[in-house]
Amino acid sequence: MSNQKDTFTTEELLDERWRLCFDRISQITLEHFGVPAFEEYFAKTAFFLMQMDKTYRFVTDGGMEKAPLAELKERNRGLYEDILPDNYDRSYANPAYAVERLGEEFGAMLSFLYVELRSLIGFVHEGRLEELVIRGELFVEVYSAFVYQWEEEKRLPAMEDIRQIMYWFVNDYADASAERLVRDLVVSKENFAVNIIMGSDLTDMRYLYAYGEYVGDNELQTARFLADLPEETLNTMADTYTEGYRIGFVVGGKDLSGKQTVELRYQLGFERMMRRAIENFEKMGLKPTVHRAAASILYNPSLFKNGYYGGTPNRQYEFDHKDDRALFLDKNYVNRKLEVTRTAFEKYKEQARGYAGPAVVETFGERNFSPVNKPQSLSLTKEQNRLWVEYRSQAGEQQRNYIIEEERSFTIIAFPVPEIFPDDPERYREFFSEVIRINTLDYSLYQRIQQTLIDALDTAEFCEIKGKDGNRTNLTVKLYRLGDPERETIFENCVADVNIPVGEVFTSPVLSGTEGVLHVSRVYLNGLEYKDLELTFADGKICDYDCGNFEREEENRAFVYENVLFRHETLPMGEFAIGTNTTAYVAAKKYGVEDKLPILIAEKMGPHFAVGDTCYSHAEEVRVCNPDGKEIVAKDNEISRLRTEKPAKAYFNCHTDITIPYDELGELNAVRQDGEVIPIIRNGRFVLPGTEELNDPMEEIRNL
Repeated sequence: MSNQKDTFTTEELLDERWRLCFDRISQITLEHFGVPAFEEYFAKTAFFLMQMDKTYRFVTDGGMEKAPLAELKERNRGLYEDILPDNYDRSYANPAYAVERLGEEFGAMLSFLYVELRSLIGFVHEGRLEELVIRGELFVEVYSAFVYQWEEEKRLPAMEDIRQIMYWFVNDYADASAERLVRDLVVSKENFAVNIIMGSDLTDMRYLYAYGEYVGDNELQTARFLADLPEETLNTMADTYTEGYRIGFVVGGKDLSGKQTVELRYQLGFERMMRRAIENFEKMGLKPTVHRAAASILYNPSLFKNGYYGGTPNRQYEFDHKDDRALFLDKNYVNRKLEVTRTAFEKYKEQARGYAGPAVVETFGERNFSPVNKPQSLSLTKEQNRLWVEYRSQAGEQQRNYIIEEERSFTIIAFPVPEIFPDDPERYREFFSEVIRINTLDYSLYQRIQQTLIDALDTAEFCEIKGKDGNRTNLTVKLYRLGDPERETIFENCVADVNIPVGEVFTSPVLSGTEGVLHVSRVYLNGLEYKDLELTFADGKICDYDCGNFEREEENRAFVYENVLFRHETLPMGEFAIGTNTTAYVAAKKYGVEDKLPILIAEKMGPHFAVGDTCYSHAEEVRVCNPDGKEIVAKDNEISRLRTEKPAKAYFNCHTDITIPYDELGELNAVRQDGEVIPIIRNGRFVLPGTEELNDPMEEIRNL
């Protein structure tokens, strides 16, 4: 456990502040100021803070090392019990319940406050007393405002007065939280998670509870499963992951020798693999940085988790609070965030230049989640949407001033969690082995076949893609025109480096002339399921969109706007690719998990189209060549070429791949300038001479 010194104040003063704050909080559970509904809210929330104090004392007194597994499991469930699905309808974390009990004026606001206090669970397990102090003081200030106003004038306080208290909370601590964010990203010293990975007995499942994250069946079963795997298998998993990272630097022509840190992202349960990975990275001269996926509003929480994280006790809970920043998001807040982040990067600019990039272990296989839109949840106004897009763009540009995009790399690999086969552990074991096989396929075979594809595509003016059997896709994708075909190429031959597993060729399409409809009957993007997702393109940019998740058209469009367009009014087609990993496709069919695969694997199982930035975003000037020596020249588009004159308009800071599976694909053709049609795929099978070997795994489907 870590009892680190803090950036806010000294440990002694913090302890004194907390004792004073805690004394006041403990009195709140017994007080009655005249409004029963609010008395209940404040009493229950005060009780939670008292629980946080007990947990902090338990952790700092060494309880995590002494307590038996059953006690740790019970304590962990107790911390998250209030938001579990069976209890969520009666929780103040649920904005619908909070509004029902506290009214429209204060319900969503006080629900946010309770959720912000719940972010303390992870902090107290790290021994970060300052986080407990500042949130305890925030709670007492809000409570005191209610009590004072009722006792003085027998009325509730003005909503704006309470909002201002929360507004100044996020502003007052913006500098300290920004410094913490940057330090956790680029500085490897005193790392809480690394200490757990490297210092724990990973055969003793008690270590999982040291994080303070929710530990569900997935995390426990994954850790037990990995604990039983042979050392050779674990080494294969970790070595594939770390070697892909190293090769990413080689292929990109980037110098790894000058880097000092690598950022690790993973889900609890994979510590045995991560231990081997840390050892591998250290041989490359890289120390790990690992940070908790954000839960507090001070640290920019998101549905898309970055860092380490445990199980999700309730995905609807996270969805309900995705726009809580609506309480305080304004121009002053945006400017403040940018200012303090710039100051933090200046402080750690040397370490930032030594940051090599993220190495990500994704998981998949959880039950599909169809969110419910609640009118009681906080939501961004149109102006706030604009501000948030502007902030993300400027924050991304700001970070790239210190972490040079052309000098860093990344890698991503994915493994299933036991929930994918909840009642059949043997089937899970089989499928896990199949995923390892997919992640370690012979790259030389794919490199050769994919080069055949590229040779044909390089002669084309555009590609046409049409769906079948209810898939309404009808797209024309315009391709870059080569100036020197002997030395240049349009498509990258992607084997197993940064994106594991192997299996795609991709390019940045020309926007002008890229037209039509992209439709998929069912797709899973960034943890959210979409039914009948349809995007319409004109001149390469989305001009219309829809899905079939909800009964009301307005809800469907809002869902796509927020989670695919990321609140931009439009996005360009940043990538066109042809996935070639038919082995992964057949495995998905065989095990019936097509709807559970992550984008990382699904994008290799058919043609896919990314909306947002290109694959070469912010690294367009870096020279990249295929294994045959030809330089890839189609790395930007009409929008990204604005980067030198109008950088704020050149990038969108998002990139989402949408795949048409082979069984929904009628045809994919390359069309030359003279009109000659080169068939690539027909009825889900590769027909281009030299690529037929990709159909061999498909034979297994006949017997399914």
